[in-house]
Amino acid sequence: MSQDQYDKALEQALTGMSDPMDLYPIVSAFLAPTGEAIARKEVPDLILGADRNAPGRLKFHIRLSEWDAEKNAAWTDGTTERTDERRRLIMDRLGLTDDAAARIRETFPVFTDRTTVITAPDWTPWYDEDRRRAHHFYWDGYRSLLESRLPAESVADIDAVTTDIVGRLADPSGSEAYQSKGLVVGHVQSGKTANFTGVIAKAIDAGYRLIIVLTGTVEILRSQTQRRLDMELIGRENILGGTGEEDEELPPGVDYVSTDDADWNAGRFVSYGTGFTDAGVPAIRRLTGAKYDYKMLRAGIAALDPRAGNELSDPAKPMWHPDNIHRTEVRIAVVKKNKAVLKKLVDDLRRIKARTAEIPTLIIDDEADQASVNTMNPKRSSDRTAINRLIAELMGRLARAQYVGYTATPFANVFISPEDAEDIFPRDFIVSLSTPKEYRGGRAYHDFEQLTSEEKKNPEVSNECAFVRDLRGDDDVDPEQVDDELLAALDAFVLTGAIKLWRAFVKPELAGSFRHHTMLVHESVRQADHAELGERIRRLWQLAGYGSPASMNRLRSLFDEDFAVVSASRKWEEDLPQPGSFDDVASFVGELLDLVMASGADPVVIVNGDKDQQYTQVDFQRDRVWRILVGGTKLSRGFTLEGLTVTYFKRRASQADALMQMGRWFGYRPGYSDLVRLYMAREIKGPRGAVYDLYDAFGAIMQDEEQFRDQLATFARIDEDGRPAVKPIDVPPLVFQQLPWLRPTGRNKMYNAKLEFSGIGGELQDFPRQPDRGDGRTNRRHFALVRPWFERDLFGPAEEFEYQDPSGNRKRKFRGRVAVISAEEILGVLEGFEWMEKFDFTPTLEMIRRAMAEGKLEDWAILLPLLKETPEKTVDGIRIPMLRRTRRPDRGGFSGSSFRQRGAIETIAGKPAPEGENSASDDAALAYRTSTRGAMLLTFAADPKGDAERTPSRMPEVMAAEDTATIFSLALPYQAAPKGRIAFSVKRMDRSNDPVVEVD
Repeated sequence: MSQDQYDKALEQALTGMSDPMDLYPIVSAFLAPTGEAIARKEVPDLILGADRNAPGRLKFHIRLSEWDAEKNAAWTDGTTERTDERRRLIMDRLGLTDDAAARIRETFPVFTDRTTVITAPDWTPWYDEDRRRAHHFYWDGYRSLLESRLPAESVADIDAVTTDIVGRLADPSGSEAYQSKGLVVGHVQSGKTANFTGVIAKAIDAGYRLIIVLTGTVEILRSQTQRRLDMELIGRENILGGTGEEDEELPPGVDYVSTDDADWNAGRFVSYGTGFTDAGVPAIRRLTGAKYDYKMLRAGIAALDPRAGNELSDPAKPMWHPDNIHRTEVRIAVVKKNKAVLKKLVDDLRRIKARTAEIPTLIIDDEADQASVNTMNPKRSSDRTAINRLIAELMGRLARAQYVGYTATPFANVFISPEDAEDIFPRDFIVSLSTPKEYRGGRAYHDFEQLTSEEKKNPEVSNECAFVRDLRGDDDVDPEQVDDELLAALDAFVLTGAIKLWRAFVKPELAGSFRHHTMLVHESVRQADHAELGERIRRLWQLAGYGSPASMNRLRSLFDEDFAVVSASRKWEEDLPQPGSFDDVASFVGELLDLVMASGADPVVIVNGDKDQQYTQVDFQRDRVWRILVGGTKLSRGFTLEGLTVTYFKRRASQADALMQMGRWFGYRPGYSDLVRLYMAREIKGPRGAVYDLYDAFGAIMQDEEQFRDQLATFARIDEDGRPAVKPIDVPPLVFQQLPWLRPTGRNKMYNAKLEFSGIGGELQDFPRQPDRGDGRTNRRHFALVRPWFERDLFGPAEEFEYQDPSGNRKRKFRGRVAVISAEEILGVLEGFEWMEKFDFTPTLEMIRRAMAEGKLEDWAILLPLLKETPEKTVDGIRIPMLRRTRRPDRGGFSGSSFRQRGAIETIAGKPAPEGENSASDDAALAYRTSTRGAMLLTFAADPKGDAERTPSRMPEVMAAEDTATIFSLALPYQAAPKGRIAFSVKRMDRSNDPVVEVD
């Protein structure tokens, strides 16, 4: 008997096995009709000896991953999912020896999942093993499709997470109506659609009968989402009205029959077979199609109304009743977030005969941070923005509606007020999805670990060195340099396409990964800019002369100096065939040009809102797309660019979530992960003359996001009784912001945001917002806080410090005294200061606490400047230098510190010298510098009552503490926040005095 026959027996044994059980007798039973037999000790070889792609071995890996991830099934005997204990139990139930178990573990290690689930403690489980086994038709179909495309661990992960999510919804057949609201946080281009498709499949099996999928605001994304659901879940028979046959009389609305759709014609749409509803499986009725959004049904209202079509087995009972729910059809609408379209749906729901309160409904909100969030200022208006109001109306009309928002950039959703009952705050659950190991996100392209100068030049170690190419050209300065950089990106597009074609030739199984090959050019949001940029690319494409000897010499150099080096160094990431030289791939350049220029096509496709633009050339489902795509908004939200390999990116954004959504290069790159190149602007001009590095900005956002997810994991803890310890509504997640210029989200989505902490390492920050003098009691309290430093004689002798004069031509000096004091003592002093009514010092205090807790702040150097023109005065027996500082009439408090001391303070705090300068000349400041030391500038200013004389030299030698303002400026240690750290949470009117939650 061949190995294939043994493998088939293994596959048959595992196909019907829901729980792990002794493999040997089942495999033997399937072999018996063939006259063959197998010994028990041969079972491990049956599994591990087969080809890696053998169906039986793949089925074993899938089942093993599912059993590893199973929760609460009776057979698990209380073991925790994805643990060694669980794996030992599985091996024992399969009848495998310890030696066999060890071999299997080495081949199929236990997958560690970092998915985080925060749920309400009063959640009542209902979606148990019995419910899942009773109805699972659509999930089985979708799981089979996933198994043909994804690694076993990824399928098991989707299975486990979607079970978690559906289980957090209300029981669709429960007698008591309840609306749950949740948020699923994914990653950009990471497979959120696959996740919510799985949720929809299981929700349909469980009894949800109206599915509304809200997509982004553009039709190209809605259509893409509709098609994926049609192809992967709804299926051929449901699209054709249950017949499974293509009838010439079918209306043109049956999208794929009347179009030349390659996947439809090739039979790639899921098929359930004719008559599948005879077994009690509900049909799915589409209310939208790939080419049309929701339209008011009018005479066809029965399409939305189960009672109008007499579908209920017992009309006297509500639709949700167990006697009815599994016998009614499912309605599904994929609707873009457009006011006019959503209003049609809401209006139709008002008109149907069925009581909308009895329809179990699932609302999936893709890109939930876009358009869905109410952006009206609650202090100025009680109105809601249009889309938010319509979502609230849907929820209000559908009492059994469940809302699940999906987003990769959750910051806007986090800032929704938890007290707004009509809004979409995720009060019931928050799920933070892990990423499969095949996903390439920020860490694939950035170096978050500290690298040496040599490591930064090594593409095997440095992701930046391997994949990122700098753009420094400026059209206002040197347009020729811009042309050169853009041409280099075009050359990379041509060369990587040729390498893909060569790989498909030498390893045909990779051809499926190379159906599409695209380049993204993203510079601006303006349509006029897109047109101009498109013409520029066309001009450069012509000048490049691809196929000519000159162009081939350029491509050869690019191959030798870049791609051959990087691909060879990245073999540890993906085992891919590598051409021995450029000559191997040179012959495929012509084939690439044929694909790009097919039928005389334009190599450039502009994708934007211009009505004259045609998108037929970017129909990834119908044709092979080998093009250069130029665009803005339409290509930066949710839309998947298949085959994206080269990105030319110069688009600045002022908010982190918008910039992150533009990262279309995140995602899966099977067969060409080593070929991805990011041409990124390193010097983009911003407001007020600032210059930004977009590559650094993406890195900062990724690190901010990782901190956010780590926080969610911290809050997802379980009490001793196995119940969640924290409700989502009580979770105060901090939204971090390393770069002060890059807000987490739009200002109009941050009305409920509360600044929790902020600070930037190594930079002097003034805190002059002292309250009005009044009777001088605040001045006296402040002076009393620092007085012990003088009484204990902590300040050393006078020293000379340097500063650069404003002209920059020479260095000058000033004298000062320094005291080094512990961080704990300084924190106690700072906590005692009082401030103007509208100034909040709390975020700075919290930043200091965090730096201390992280071991990045141990003490402070307090610099007391002794300036020549500054006299000394005696205040309550303490001799101190007294400055003249003016109180600001416009915003209260005092004027800022002098530029003279800034350099010394920042040097002590560890700020690196600007490139080309040497900070080591200020020996006095450097003598106090350590990596964990902050620096404080302490000054005293005359602050007499009213209009009295304020010039210290004209004031008495002995002054009262009431007439003395104590003013300070701070610089945190540079290493505590090299680029700055800012965090926001959401305001809670009922928790205004809550302490900030510490997150370790």
